[in-house]
Amino acid sequence: MPVAFGVDSFVGVHPVLLVALACRLDRLVGDPRWCLHPVVVMGWWINRLRPLAERWAGRRPRRLRLAGGLITLLLVGGSGLAGWLLERLLLAPIWSPLPGVVALLVLLIAMASAVAGRSLEQAVRAVLQPLAAGDLALARQRLSWIVGRDTADLTPAEILRAAAETASENAVDGLFAPLFWMLVGAALWLIYGIAAPGPLALAWAFKAASTLDSMLGYRRGRLRWLGTAGARLDDLLVWLPCRLVAFTLPLAAGSGLPGCWSLFQRARRDGRPDPSPNAGLSQASYAWVVGVQLGGMNRYGQLSRCKPLLAAGCPAPDGIAVERILNLSHRLELLWLISGVVVATIGPLLRARFVAQ
Repeated sequence: MPVAFGVDSFVGVHPVLLVALACRLDRLVGDPRWCLHPVVVMGWWINRLRPLAERWAGRRPRRLRLAGGLITLLLVGGSGLAGWLLERLLLAPIWSPLPGVVALLVLLIAMASAVAGRSLEQAVRAVLQPLAAGDLALARQRLSWIVGRDTADLTPAEILRAAAETASENAVDGLFAPLFWMLVGAALWLIYGIAAPGPLALAWAFKAASTLDSMLGYRRGRLRWLGTAGARLDDLLVWLPCRLVAFTLPLAAGSGLPGCWSLFQRARRDGRPDPSPNAGLSQASYAWVVGVQLGGMNRYGQLSRCKPLLAAGCPAPDGIAVERILNLSHRLELLWLISGVVVATIGPLLRARFVAQ
């Protein structure tokens, strides 16, 4: 049986349905600028802890690794604990100071902050719109806000490739990985009850690891050692969701299971040379499903880096292809949520029938 929440007005609300409602709220509202985002708070803590760590460790790699591990433990553990305490505060009838409807809405808003489906779409389309209107300067400027490569001299074709690559890579980092961990949290509630860490606790813990990787996970200077723990934890937490995306994305595009396996194998082959265990695979998955070639030469300051070609021989991405990448992510999100509801509903029934026999 589904776990009944302790909120009187919503007794019997299914945990997976709660995740689905949070994702729907994200698609409707996104990340309003007037609202303090948890990632901003996480970034604030990183900026406060980093100078303390560097002052103590100096340039000694061993100390820097230890300091990075402590920052990772504090931030990821603290974020997960904050999410768990908020869950307990809102859902436990003895503790919650809010009416049931208000408590549930607050929880949904907090959960929606962990996924970035709408904000990713808005950021990518904000690049496509001036590019389609011929305003190359504005397209380059907006692209520079969401990618790490130099954008000042990019051609329209290079802008489109960059938009396609960031849409495909960040779909995993910003949408499907936190969604995966929210579904895991929903499963923990179904098995152990709402006293266990749930969707918000796991999602915020993941976002903390992701924020650490984006702020400290660079192979330069002291960050080569200070950011190791956060970067490796982020790679670990994204590893399984990334492979689930690579396998299920063809389903969202209308392929059957044999086609899914074939495209998954191609994406694994193309993504393997990428230094990231996840970025190359996620980009290659979208490249093969959409039928566009990604990868090539990128410039980062004085450094030029040649990324492996993905789906080599396919046409270069155009605006329609980038839109298709965004739409596929939306369809795959719905597929994951529907599958989660079906599994969470049928699973207990099958288990009860098996026990009865």
